[in-house]
Amino acid sequence: MYTYSKGWYVKELRKNGMKKHPQFRTHLGLYKTSELRRLYYQFVLKED
Repeated sequence: MYTYSKGWYVKELRKNGMKKHPQFRTHLGLYKTSELRRLYYQFVLKED
């Protein structure tokens, strides 16, 4: 899996406890990479 690919973002979000989209409550794999990147920066990097 390539770093910063869609699958990488899904894996990192799941590793940090996010199984579904926080607003729409649907599977993360349904979203584009740009939306997953936004969630990653908002929830994962914000905690550091």
